Amino acid sequence: MSTLRRKLYEIIFEADTPAGKAFDIFLLVLIVVSVLAVILESIPEYGSRYHAFFSTVEWTITFFFTAEYLLRIWVVDRPARYVFSFYGVIDLLAVLPSYLGLFTLGGHGLMTIRALRLLRIFRLFKLSRYITEANLLMQALKNSREKISVFLMTVVMLVIILGTLMYLIEGEEHGFSSIPRGIYWAIVTLTTVGYGDIAPATGLGRFVASLVMILGYGIIAVPTGIVTVEYSRVRRGMVRPSTQVCPRCLREGHDADAVYCKYCGARLNPEGS
Repeated sequence: MSTLRRKLYEIIFEADTPAGKAFDIFLLVLIVVSVLAVILESIPEYGSRYHAFFSTVEWTITFFFTAEYLLRIWVVDRPARYVFSFYGVIDLLAVLPSYLGLFTLGGHGLMTIRALRLLRIFRLFKLSRYITEANLLMQALKNSREKISVFLMTVVMLVIILGTLMYLIEGEEHGFSSIPRGIYWAIVTLTTVGYGDIAPATGLGRFVASLVMILGYGIIAVPTGIVTVEYSRVRRGMVRPSTQVCPRCLREGHDADAVYCKYCGARLNPEGS
């Protein structure tokens, strides 16, 4: 790896250096500005009045993201691995809609252009690369998947039972025309959403509904508690990793004093001694 490529690699893929941190902050600002521009542009009065301004902002940001994407491909040892990685796809989606909009012509293309431009919201996913806590949360969710799966299965069985019960108690004359409609009511009530488009009218039905409402408050707290416990375990056992990215496999999460990649064995700093 040449000196220039190595220097650019450290700036783009690592955040331990001042230049790397500045680069990440710059990208974060661009992402936030881009997403805000998409949101504001969707407001009719803003979109029509400041169309030229939004267009200038969009193409300026698209230029920087395109340059970033091409530089990432150039500095890595295996470009194809980056291109088809999760972040590689996200980086491509961050710039592709703007260019596709240039080739969509014809009267029916207006709606297509709007849809393509809205895909710029995918730039928001680029934020996850720079949020260390996101990795801890994902690990906690991964560790909790079995418990949460059991919890969700229990909730599914519960709403089926409650929906069927309310169908039998209330009947079609009170809006519970089928078991699926009763299940819909049970989900809305158990989650404390309470749309109010269907409600029990009998005394027994209201009594059951009251129990379901109270039960809903307890059920909502269960997945939160499961994930919180796992998050605490992951955080206690965490050895704070460096931001070093392997130049070969592009994976991170290495220890601060690591010399070789723990996934593929490549040297993390080929220029080092």
